[in-house]
Amino acid sequence: MSEQTIEDTAFASPRNLSKGMIARQPIVNGLQQIIGYELFNRSRSPYGHTMASDATLIFAALTHAGEEDLVGTKLMFVNCTHEGLTGEHLELLPADKVVLEIPPLGHAAVHEVAARLPTLLALKDQGFHLAFNHTVLESVYSAWLPLADYIKLDLSTLAPDQLTVLVKFANRHTRAELIAEKVESAYQHELGQRLGIELFQGFWFARPTVMQTRLLSPTQQSIIQLLTLVREQASTEAIEEVLKKDAALAFNLLRLINSASFGAHRKITSFKQAVMLLGLNKLFRWAAMLLTAAREGGPPPAVGQTAVIRGRLMELLAKHSLTDTDADLAFICGMFSMLDRMLGMPLPAALALIPVSESVSAALLHHEGILGELLILTKACESHDQEQFDRSACSLELQHGDINHAHLQALRWTECLSD
Repeated sequence: MSEQTIEDTAFASPRNLSKGMIARQPIVNGLQQIIGYELFNRSRSPYGHTMASDATLIFAALTHAGEEDLVGTKLMFVNCTHEGLTGEHLELLPADKVVLEIPPLGHAAVHEVAARLPTLLALKDQGFHLAFNHTVLESVYSAWLPLADYIKLDLSTLAPDQLTVLVKFANRHTRAELIAEKVESAYQHELGQRLGIELFQGFWFARPTVMQTRLLSPTQQSIIQLLTLVREQASTEAIEEVLKKDAALAFNLLRLINSASFGAHRKITSFKQAVMLLGLNKLFRWAAMLLTAAREGGPPPAVGQTAVIRGRLMELLAKHSLTDTDADLAFICGMFSMLDRMLGMPLPAALALIPVSESVSAALLHHEGILGELLILTKACESHDQEQFDRSACSLELQHGDINHAHLQALRWTECLSD
């Protein structure tokens, strides 16, 4: 298949792009400023709300590759199952920016509430905020009440006199902030304000907005290889080699480490930096979640393979005259040169999702600089454009034989994916 055909087909329907549906609804203060979003998984699941669906929702929120962040720097309110509260997926979350909504136990007994207490205390120790509905004000839940950061009061089920009693009780016995939820009229809003409630959620302010989430799915083989290396506590260099062989894997990692919710203090632009910052434990958790979220495996898509070949070829050619650091940038430039095809969006929008150096950005968007010339040469190798091949080789002062040898090396290196 020619380069033109590969790219056109991929742009129309990215084969390794998984999509789901997440709804978000804002939670506002008295000035109607958004302080956070509650997220709901709207993807169809035959099993309903489970620990697995909790993990999928969180993973999608962290690595969503859309043009708009799901929560940005606001608080993320997440509905949880009690089973999900002990899941390792929570270790990936920036605890101080996450509110875990804890469901009641149904027909709870004091001993059942006490049995769950150590889990809730551990989550508080990790820095998570906890939210409960109004049932936490019942005597059976007295052990949980001191842990509440937020208490949600459902105005669709609570009569005004009930609401008044609950608000007074909460103000006397807890420091939790109260949230009036399912506010659907001006009257309900005004009632909440009169009672001193300061946070609100409901149709009166905004209906849940359904957003289509995008997840670039790496091959299962790449994920398993990464999990194996991490379990063996392999070197950062060995882990970096796996990332360099799967464009979707690399993109997801950089997207995660640079997400607003992760809270990195500087932009991370290299795979090595990302691995070192995340650490082996969290890297293992992330890869395990990715394996769950990934679609069925098989050979890497043609677009992903082409991206990896481009990256490796540009890296090998850059080593003829550039530093190792610049050679790394050349690899990233080549690998991410097909992000538009992989994500199904224009390249400028795709590049806005992850930080890249100015030289990489200029090369990808305008073919500027030495990286831009290397990218032009790489594309000429793919399309067998002899005239452009000759011009670029001359401009870069590279011998034809060296270029062809590097191209063969890049092809062989990429074929190792299926070994």
